[in-house]
Amino acid sequence: MATTLSSSERAQLAQTVEMFEGITQAEPHDYQSLEILKEAYSKLNQEKDVINTSKRIAQAYVQLGQFASAKLEYEAILQRCPDDAEAKTALQEIASQADNLPAEPAAPLEIAPAALRVSAAPAPAAPAAGQAAPGDVEDGRQTMYKLFVESRIIAPADFGLCWPVVDPRVAPEGVIEPFIQALADRNILPADQSLKILSDQSRCAFIPLNTYDIDMDLARRFPAATCRRWCVLPFDRMSKSVLVATANPFNHQAGKELSKAAGSRLLWYLVPPHELIINLRKAFR
Repeated sequence: MATTLSSSERAQLAQTVEMFEGITQAEPHDYQSLEILKEAYSKLNQEKDVINTSKRIAQAYVQLGQFASAKLEYEAILQRCPDDAEAKTALQEIASQADNLPAEPAAPLEIAPAALRVSAAPAPAAPAAGQAAPGDVEDGRQTMYKLFVESRIIAPADFGLCWPVVDPRVAPEGVIEPFIQALADRNILPADQSLKILSDQSRCAFIPLNTYDIDMDLARRFPAATCRRWCVLPFDRMSKSVLVATANPFNHQAGKELSKAAGSRLLWYLVPPHELIINLRKAFR
């Protein structure tokens, strides 16, 4: 039975559709964003768009070599539309391709891997149970160093100057500025260039956060210290997933801390750092 939506709910869903259509046009293999788009169309009872988006998801899986997932998506389409010729043909093609290929590769991580090995000064005290010392956190430092320094984009001294030194045992008084914002503030590298590098090298799609209707009530359900410390912002929920804005898509520690509070899958989106800082300050005054 169709759900009756209020005018504000329909407006929010329409905004979600517009936003994620743009994201998925730019990143056609971003099946996570396509799933969000499909759910929005479903809530709007736009059945034709649901089917078309399901086909885009299946095609993304095929391009990524995830044939089992693509097969399930096409089979779900045929459950809704048993006579869909395109889905039937695609299933036959998948069966043919799968027969000629080795075992299907595992699905990629939602956050690109980054194994941190930080040379840090000795910690002033042993960490409490369950807390990481500054040199133990996987905050993406090593991966970011490779992307920006080893690729000769910035100098090692500039990296050291701009990388935020964070003690995860101490609650920050305010939002800690992310690395790429520090680069921009010091006229070392414009933020849009940094975002392009991160977008190209990570799995995160880009969102202009200031055009999104952020769910501040959702954001405030998460620990303010975590959000301020790592400059991350949960900004919306779609079904069983929480959408999170970041300027550092390689920060595993932020993911670990948010996951404890979320109880849901986290989907990460890259956003302009100054927009992220402004909205974090609104959420946690």
